[in-house]
Amino acid sequence: AFLLAVYFRGMNFKEILSLTEAYLHSGKRLDLSDIPVPKIDKHSTGGVGDKVSLVLAPLAASLGLAVPMISGRGLGHTGGTLDKLESIPGFKVSGSLTRFKKQIRRIGVAMFGQTEELVPADRKIYALRDVTATVDSIPLITASIMSKKLAEGIDGLVLDVKVGNGAVLVEQQQAEILAKNMMKVGQAFGKKVVAYLTSMEQPLGLKIGNWLEVEESIECLQGGGPDDLKELVVELTAEMLLLAGLVKKKITAHRKCRQALQDGTAFKKMLQLVRAQRGNSQFIRNP
Repeated sequence: AFLLAVYFRGMNFKEILSLTEAYLHSGKRLDLSDIPVPKIDKHSTGGVGDKVSLVLAPLAASLGLAVPMISGRGLGHTGGTLDKLESIPGFKVSGSLTRFKKQIRRIGVAMFGQTEELVPADRKIYALRDVTATVDSIPLITASIMSKKLAEGIDGLVLDVKVGNGAVLVEQQQAEILAKNMMKVGQAFGKKVVAYLTSMEQPLGLKIGNWLEVEESIECLQGGGPDDLKELVVELTAEMLLLAGLVKKKITAHRKCRQALQDGTAFKKMLQLVRAQRGNSQFIRNP
């Protein structure tokens, strides 16, 4: 009843902020302040063929960022990052906050699902939104995404808001409202937040389906892969480097990203990530 009320009536910004805080305080928050490198994450609202996180997280970590990524499962008609990662044999997306933090300290990147401790209220409501057809409510999307990201203990966040007929939000105006809401919530909590609107009028890349998208991500991490995927990965990772203050100019950030994809630095980080989360790295070496 609450979800339907929000869906039909909407929420003002103060109410969205209160809902985000309520989610956030329903569980523990991760404290990464003792990890000395900048902690920057990226979040996408999801779209068909969107495997950006699978390439971006190891790439960003290989360039000196800490990437504490709490990911989600499929919502609506798109596959989630966790579903894609679990198609790697043995890969575990669950674990305690202690293990999550240890992994960030050791290799600079972790891609887990929500733990029992982290934003439990959102986890329950996230599942309910799927079965009550309230997925595309902007206040609910805002509170869900931002509570998870704020609980990660990040310094900054890059948002990839998908818009078009293959996205949760079809109209650009709606996507802009969502992007602005999320930026305002992040800023209210003292975080640096940048948002991009990116097209989902056609699938991203050439492969769709959990394992196929992992395969295409591996191609991208080895310097290949389709141009649209590479362009978006490089642009969003470059923005993360700028937010962290590791580079001064976008052109320098682009060059660093392309080089790490080309010379195998990002791919090595992907192998480390898979091993750290108990996946079989042979499937990454020989997909």
